[in-house]
Amino acid sequence: MHKRTLGELEVSALGLGCMGMSEVYGPIDDEESTRVVHRALELGVTFLDTADVYGDGHNEKLVGRAIQGRRDEVVLATKFGIREVVGGGEVRVDGSPAYVRQAVDASLGRLGVDTIDLYYLHRRDPDTPIEDTVGAMAELVEAGKIRHLGLSEVSSETLRRAHAVHPITALQSEFSLFTRGIASDQLPACRELGIGVVPYSPVGRGMLTGKALRDFAEGDFRRGLPQFQGENLERNIALADRVVGLAKTLGTTPVQVALAWLLAQDGHVVPIPGTKRIRYLEENAAAADVTLTADQLAEIDSAVPAEAVSGNRYTAAGMAAVNK
Repeated sequence: MHKRTLGELEVSALGLGCMGMSEVYGPIDDEESTRVVHRALELGVTFLDTADVYGDGHNEKLVGRAIQGRRDEVVLATKFGIREVVGGGEVRVDGSPAYVRQAVDASLGRLGVDTIDLYYLHRRDPDTPIEDTVGAMAELVEAGKIRHLGLSEVSSETLRRAHAVHPITALQSEFSLFTRGIASDQLPACRELGIGVVPYSPVGRGMLTGKALRDFAEGDFRRGLPQFQGENLERNIALADRVVGLAKTLGTTPVQVALAWLLAQDGHVVPIPGTKRIRYLEENAAAADVTLTADQLAEIDSAVPAEAVSGNRYTAAGMAAVNK
């Protein structure tokens, strides 16, 4: 697995998003998920991403058990700030300095580690100045509890204000062929400031897998997302089918096309595709070896124009918390 840098932090070129091992994408299986983490490490996918809110702490505990005895092999990222997800996708966020200190100790305990490599504010707290939140996070660096700071789903303005307080290593945001909002705002700011970009949901929450997503398992939160409903879903599947066609001509898979496209956007972009299955993990990891030419990238952009994607990525309540 190739390496890339986020700020001054070296990570594998692709990471592993662990959220789905605990919630939102249907049934979970801790034993299988643990095998996925172990196989990821074997493949050199050593950048693991979790959060305290995933499964109400379950995901951090799962990842912590999976890396027990192998901590030195892992670049461990987790997030804090979302205290509760309420009806309709609305989130209740706390970025107060007191909660920063409380949350990190709880995460360290669940993960079973002494230090977190990359600690993100999951969503910006509208009631706490970003300078205060980042200042408290910087104190955690001085205390040796975390090594690097990250922000998730913030605007370029917030990013600049935060970076002025303490260097920000990475911005995590949804970014894929189906969600390209950061390309014109946050991505240029990250290049300027030397901040890495960590795209989550890099294959469009499964839309770009080449599988027609019309029937979801019980508990799958995509049921409530605008992009996966009614006419929006049919239009988006038609776009995804174009990627399937391109993948056939390239001799690769749609997922690998989607990930290789992201990797080509900037040398400091590190996608974190999530999976609960080893076969999908192996498919994802192989995308790091797919190199797209300028002509192929242009063809992909033409096949899936950003403005052609139908529906918002979150409900109205969920959208209210992003890019702040």
